[in-house]
Amino acid sequence: MLTSALILVAALLTATLSGVFGMAGGLLLMGVLALVLPVQAAFVTHGLLQLVANGWRAVLHRRFVRWDIVAVHAVASFVAGGVVSLLAFTPSKPLVYLLMGLIPGLLWLPRSWIRLDAAKPAQAFLSGLLVTGANLTAGVAGPLLDIFFVRTELTRHAIVATKAATQVFSHLAKIVVYGAPLVASRQSGLPPVWVFALAVPLSMAGAVLGGRILQRMTDVNFKRWTRWIVTAIGLVYLVQAAQLWLVR
Repeated sequence: MLTSALILVAALLTATLSGVFGMAGGLLLMGVLALVLPVQAAFVTHGLLQLVANGWRAVLHRRFVRWDIVAVHAVASFVAGGVVSLLAFTPSKPLVYLLMGLIPGLLWLPRSWIRLDAAKPAQAFLSGLLVTGANLTAGVAGPLLDIFFVRTELTRHAIVATKAATQVFSHLAKIVVYGAPLVASRQSGLPPVWVFALAVPLSMAGAVLGGRILQRMTDVNFKRWTRWIVTAIGLVYLVQAAQLWLVR
């Protein structure tokens, strides 16, 4: 019951955070799930909850979504999912926390180094491959996705909406790649069905609340706070990874 309650609270709070910044919530939610669930179950649970949160956020801000970017990203996501499923790779918990701790460092790359623009079809495809690949190994990829939007001309609303729509396909890949083996083994380790039944509307409510907070922010504050919040979460995960390696 304590684990279930923790998942429900995390679903609401992290969906709200993602509704504001577009990625920090998913990073935080994955850390919570990896703490209380087996890795494969954590990936599937994270994929299901983030699928709802991102999908509903994309619906709420659908008039801002760049569907041309989403379409190319979706094709690349299916390609990446197929490749990883053939490899049959499942990361350990220490590796998951290590990768989650390192990924936020991408936000600190100097803008002069970044020549990526998700508005260009070839780079949108590259984004889909890399982001979905990271989602399937680290569980999250928000900061990696973000570097493809640094040089776009999109507003904060368009960035949040388009990233949410692209992440739907990355999380679908994660659900299929890790969910299929769990179903086949009949030993999933997933939370009870009623937890998902409650977590889904909580994630949707968080997306709505986050959208209202987003309306009160400026583009400058949006980008500045995103970097610091995600970095702080990443540092916590690096400490957790070190602790897990030491006790192995």
